[in-house]
Amino acid sequence: MNKPEVISNPTPSAIHMNRIDMHVHMVGNAASGHGCWVRVTALRAPLYGIMLRKLNLNFESLNKPSFDNQFRDRLLNFIRSSDIDAVCLLAQEAVYRNDGTLWEDAGNAFVPNEYVLELAKTHKEFIPAVSIHPARPDAIEELDRCLENGAAMMKCLPNCQNINCNEAKFKPFWKRMAQFGLPLLAHTGGEHTLQVVNSDYANPEVLKLPLECGVNVIAAHTGTGSGPFDPDYLPVLIEMMKNYPNLYADTSALNVPTRSYGLRHCLENELLSSRIVHGSDYPVPTSSTWAWVRGLIDSDQWASLKKIKNPIELDYQTKVAMNFPANHFTRINSILRTVKDIP
Repeated sequence: MNKPEVISNPTPSAIHMNRIDMHVHMVGNAASGHGCWVRVTALRAPLYGIMLRKLNLNFESLNKPSFDNQFRDRLLNFIRSSDIDAVCLLAQEAVYRNDGTLWEDAGNAFVPNEYVLELAKTHKEFIPAVSIHPARPDAIEELDRCLENGAAMMKCLPNCQNINCNEAKFKPFWKRMAQFGLPLLAHTGGEHTLQVVNSDYANPEVLKLPLECGVNVIAAHTGTGSGPFDPDYLPVLIEMMKNYPNLYADTSALNVPTRSYGLRHCLENELLSSRIVHGSDYPVPTSSTWAWVRGLIDSDQWASLKKIKNPIELDYQTKVAMNFPANHFTRINSILRTVKDIP
């Protein structure tokens, strides 16, 4: 395999400032033939049903060969009818044990890198974000392949995929990412949509080694809790930002009831507000209600926002109504390894 070309991060003045939703999940099933799969447990079935209904899909569609195309087409329609120019489309890695063997009976979803990379080649609205477990025996080879095929970001869920990012054996992997300017989007805080393998890895402190290796790291969900009994890692994240200038965070899923307490911090904490990027966590359903409940929008704004049926647009417009600045929606342009030029 040829070595991927070194592409340094572009500066904000060097590229067009696209409005990007940088946290959007691709979902697919085994029947569709794209290599994806979904496992829905009885405990999570009600939540998955709600998500599907928000997309005008029924629960039974999860098992149909047409599901992948239906999910893709609805997402494309939402983007094209919104004020968002493009989304970072996330692959989903499988779960691996510490010794690098595949943990076959763990995890709720899988979306291969090949599928996301191919979708990005055929649809200008998609920016490819791959997912690679650094314990895989072929992790660096897979990283090089993804770089060669245009990966703009790498996504992982340490607590769900069993990744202690601080393990010394992963240092060559993080160094490789830093060398080629590939940022890391890593889940932080609680999680209840997917199976959690090790809850300790929800702590942002698990990201110190990639930060020290020079990787630009984005802490998804700003370390907020997903459930009432989850630890709040937002103060930990803010403290880490003082020591790591390459640490960022995203606002994905902050427009849900349990995480919405983080919104005011994102607006009012000067350091945090200078390092956050816009994400929705689609297809996780968000709402303008929680911004209204927390006094961040007024009743007239809430009434207007409730009329928006497009989830990509709703999350964006809710944050606009809360006075998130314009650069909140474009800051990711200067972090991604590559950015598509949206006409």
